[in-house]
Amino acid sequence: MLEICCTGGSVGKSFSRRTLLRVGALGVGGLALPELLRGEARAAAEGTPRPRKSVILVWLAGGPSHIDMYDLKPTAPAEFRGEFQPIATNVPGIQISEHLPLQAAIMDKLAIVRSACHTNAGHGMGSQWMLTGYQPTIEVNDNIYPSLGSVVSRMLGARDAALPAYVNLPRSLDLGKAAYLGASYNPFSPENDPNSDGFQVRNLKLPSRVDLARLQRRRDLLGTLDAIRRDIDLRGDLDGLDTFYRDALRMVTNDRAIQAFDIKQEPDALRDRYGRNDLGQSCLLARRLVEAGVTFVAIQAGGGWDTHGDNFKQLKDNLLPKYDRAVATLVQDLCDRGRQDDVLVMSFGEFGRTPRINPGAGRDHWPGAMSVLYAGGGLRMGQVVGSTNDKGEYPTSRPFSPGCVLSTMYHALGIDHRHVFHDQAHRPLPILNEGRPIEELI
Repeated sequence: MLEICCTGGSVGKSFSRRTLLRVGALGVGGLALPELLRGEARAAAEGTPRPRKSVILVWLAGGPSHIDMYDLKPTAPAEFRGEFQPIATNVPGIQISEHLPLQAAIMDKLAIVRSACHTNAGHGMGSQWMLTGYQPTIEVNDNIYPSLGSVVSRMLGARDAALPAYVNLPRSLDLGKAAYLGASYNPFSPENDPNSDGFQVRNLKLPSRVDLARLQRRRDLLGTLDAIRRDIDLRGDLDGLDTFYRDALRMVTNDRAIQAFDIKQEPDALRDRYGRNDLGQSCLLARRLVEAGVTFVAIQAGGGWDTHGDNFKQLKDNLLPKYDRAVATLVQDLCDRGRQDDVLVMSFGEFGRTPRINPGAGRDHWPGAMSVLYAGGGLRMGQVVGSTNDKGEYPTSRPFSPGCVLSTMYHALGIDHRHVFHDQAHRPLPILNEGRPIEELI
């Protein structure tokens, strides 16, 4: 339960310095507001146009094996090439893994960047870099810089004010938060598996003990407390709290969010096509959410990609079949619904994996080369960009930094990646401090 604590300034004598306001007591029916919603008020105030496009990121936490998925090296020595063979796609000259047959069949709707790279092999630091565009200098478990979803939320807001701008599925990403942008730009997450028979999204309905009249009284009380200085939070977590509460109230006083998250409205046959697992159903739910008005959805599901041991068995028996089906069906579904230019799908992790196979039949961390998948969003599809050497160790053409990967997404959304924010110390920080959009894709 979030507690707002006084650390300075003056308050009325009737308020305790450490219990001025407990959000669980005064909030909207017990809403977990620290994970809820930012709206469009700030974006509107800054004159940012409401977007037409949305993003779905499939985050492959742990580090997917580029050399076994999108950049196979069949002529490399056995200790590099591994067990998998490349297969032809529906675009002449492009081959990908035999364990991605569904994606191979729609390669004309995909684009693969084979030459992304950076220099940090730590999970936390690599994730910070790929999810924010900034290279961290220390290993931490929370965001130092705002995640790409939080930046999009701040710049564009949601297309429907009754919905969050930024959602994580099925649960919150460890490094998907807003940092100095403030808690109102953190992701909303159902914290529940959409593949579960009892899937429900917490906090979208008022509890039975709270009716609308009682809710209004709580809102009035919060309005009274607005007169108290909000500089009591040194980390800036209260920045945008008015928007925070307003958006939460909107969500529980209308049913549009409930309808958007109701995956059971989808036909059983379509749910089967996506795959009856957490990744497949999260991808289907993400499609529902962006159609309803959510701007950015990040998905982390389907298993961990940190395949230090039994890499090939883990990939072929579990990870790749679920991933192939979910992503291929998502891309095709968006195309079938005429949304291929409105929604950008991306897929990547924090780094690739070692081209040389280790003694445990696994591959270890390797930031020297990695593959990134794009689909839709008005970008140019049906191509491979960049290349790596004959063992998949490092780029030999068109090397792209994390800033290049992310600035391509910002370009598709109409966001200037050079836009400057200011942190709590009033330091100017651009959205990205390096990189430029990948020319072949735009």
